[in-house]
Amino acid sequence: MIRIVRTVEGVQMDMTGKLAGRGAYLHDRRECWERGLKGVLAHALKTTLKNEERTMLEEFMSTLPQDAEGAGAADNHVTV
Repeated sequence: MIRIVRTVEGVQMDMTGKLAGRGAYLHDRRECWERGLKGVLAHALKTTLKNEERTMLEEFMSTLPQDAEGAGAADNHVTV
């Protein structure tokens, strides 16, 4: 699971899980991120993603496995 957090500086990935702010978790699979970026993530973070934030998240998403190769392969949902 990868934590995304909304801070006063904006939305960012929290690889340590220690950043203060409103957070949401996505599995490490591209299909989960695709669903998250369609609006579920912004809703969970109670914000609107700025273009640069969306671009940063999409760039990270492109490095993720497409199918059941990820560590969260047994789960079939986005956790936010």
